[in-house]
Order: sequence, then structure tokens, then C-alpha cells
Amino acid sequence: MENSACRLQRYAKQLSQLRQPGQKIGSIVMNANPFTRGHQYLVRQAAAQCDWLHLFLVKEDNSRFPYEDRLQLVLSGTQDIANLTVHPGSEYMISRATFPCYFIKDQGVADDCYTEIDLKIFRQYLAPALGVTHRFVGTEPFCTVTAKYNHDMGYWLEMPSLPSPPISLVEIERLKYHNTAISASWVRKLLAQGDADTIRKLVPPATCHYLQRLLAQRAQKTASAEKKAPSAKNAPPEKNPALF
Repeated sequence: MENSACRLQRYAKQLSQLRQPGQKIGSIVMNANPFTRGHQYLVRQAAAQCDWLHLFLVKEDNSRFPYEDRLQLVLSGTQDIANLTVHPGSEYMISRATFPCYFIKDQGVADDCYTEIDLKIFRQYLAPALGVTHRFVGTEPFCTVTAKYNHDMGYWLEMPSLPSPPISLVEIERLKYHNTAISASWVRKLLAQGDADTIRKLVPPATCHYLQRLLAQRAQKTASAEKKAPSAKNAPPEKNPALF
């Protein structure tokens, strides 16, 4: 995973330059695939409980939406939160190197070894650089891999035997719409169905405009493909083998 003994230390040093004063410094790591009102609610709730909040976006381009697009949606959806720093992701947080099973979670695979690596790196190197005291997560009623990761997070971040200071895990109840927890996977399903009306209820304006553009592009491609395809009435008559 690491071919240089100095890279992780250099990254931690870079983070330390963004350290903010305060007794309670929070952190969130999210994929935002795409950024929903649920994500926005989690960030606002966490920021309200902290002197400062650091948000890290998963950088791996192994999601439905490209990293740069996800980053812009997060920035747009959180621009009104004053005590927040949005950090680009890195290979040291929920990446193919530290936690590869996250990216195959549809298969229900969870590897304790990789979970330990990912969380120990965060606790022993990244959190001390920023003075992080708390890590915030939303409740996870759907994905077993993410739910297990959240459970393990409490163990590895709070256990007293590690040399670095413990980090308190704070779980915040997910925002709901019609008694169903809002999730990015729900939004992706609605996008596949072309349900723009329901999507509008689940995502912030910037995400809504982004997804509407995708739907418009998809409709345009479909119309173009149908236009190019010969219709039944314009297709040349089939030859009857019996006549030749």
C-alpha cells in the first residue's frame, strides 16, 4: 500500500496547516454519490456541535458520479456553513488501498483487517494533525458493510490502548422523507427510473440541477438514437425467399 515511509507524514503535515482552534473539532468522511439532503443534514448537525468541522470526500473515481462533480456538489451544498473545511480525499481514507471492500459493498464483503488499517491511519496520523476529537456518521439502515464499518469505527477510534488520543464517534439519525431514510442509493435508483419529481425532494438545488442535466442528456441521446433507427414503415420490404 505504501512504498514511501515519508508520504503519510507529509500528508499529515499538510493537513496540520489547516488546523483550526477549538475544544471540539469534528470530522466526516463521505462519498456523496451524489450529495443529498441527508448528507447536507449530517454536515449541518455536526457543524452545529463543533467549534470546527473537517469534511473529507472519498476521492476514488469508482462511483456513479466523477470525483470532481461530487466535490463541486458538496461545496455548493455546504457553502453556508461557516465553520467547515472541505478537504479533497486522499489514498489514506476509504480508498482502494486502505478499505477496498467499500467499493464492492454490493457483494456484502467486509474485511476486518482493512477496516483496522483505515481507522488506525485516521486516528494515529490524520486526526492528530487537525486536532480532531469527534467523528460523525449517519445511521446506516441499508448497507451491511457501511453499518459494520460504523460499528468498527467506534471500537478503533475510542479504544484506550492505542498511543494516539481517542476520538469520540457520534452517530446522527438520518434525515427521512416519507418515513424512509434519505440515501444516495435511493437517488441513483430514481435517476435510473427518470423520476425527477421525487429526486427534487431528496437533494439540494445544485444536485437537483446536475441530475436534471443528466436526465436531459439521456433523453436527448435516446431521441437521437430513435431518430437514426429506421422505423417499421420506412424499412425496405423483406424479401420472400419463396419468390426467388
